[in-house]
Amino acid sequence: MEKTVTEAIRYRRSVRIFDPEKELDTGKVRSCIENAVLAPTSSNLQLWEFYHITEPGTLEKMVHACLGQNAAKTAKQMVVIVARRDLWKQRAGDNREFIKKNLGDKKPSEYSRREKFALGYYSKVVPAVYVEFLGIVGWLQYFLFSIIGMFRPVYRQVRRSDMRIVAHKSAGLAAQNFMISMAAIGYDTCPMEGSDTLRIKKILGLPWGAEVTMTIGCGIRDDKGIYGERFRIHFEKVYRKI
Repeated sequence: MEKTVTEAIRYRRSVRIFDPEKELDTGKVRSCIENAVLAPTSSNLQLWEFYHITEPGTLEKMVHACLGQNAAKTAKQMVVIVARRDLWKQRAGDNREFIKKNLGDKKPSEYSRREKFALGYYSKVVPAVYVEFLGIVGWLQYFLFSIIGMFRPVYRQVRRSDMRIVAHKSAGLAAQNFMISMAAIGYDTCPMEGSDTLRIKKILGLPWGAEVTMTIGCGIRDDKGIYGERFRIHFEKVYRKI
């Protein structure tokens, strides 16, 4: 029986050692990745990819790239979540096609104001934010919007570095969906920050514009797999009611 959301959140721990005798159902892990793609994402661009690693030889290479840490050495499978800011044009086009498909046989003159805005958003607004030339365009927009922002609220995250953060934030939300889904069915995970992301890109054959957001070891916890009691800063130190 699957755990509730709260139960899954409380069950989830970063497991450092997975039980060598217990295997994972690849289909169930895939289903958890399917839950990951339902995470919210900026402008619905879904600038992410998910690499589900089950092949023993590739897993061995990944152990080396993950600095030989136990969560990699004992993992039965791995999932690498990749931010693909470079695919913005393709994904914007996918959104436009989806909108047009739902509009059916309506002529452009029959589109509602909201429908026109949605199409215009992906053909004008998104390109205006994501297009770049050596990062120069983003900085010009940043200075322009900063001036406009002196007089009214305006979107300011327009530099290339800002858009990288946006893509990684969305990918991070997907990663959490995946890990909570795994916890719900009694599977364990460990997001590993300590890794050589350049080597991981080479192992997976990723293009230059792809960036590794998170590498997650997967398995079922060993009796000694959790290194200690959970510690969190006291809630009152981080909670602010305004």
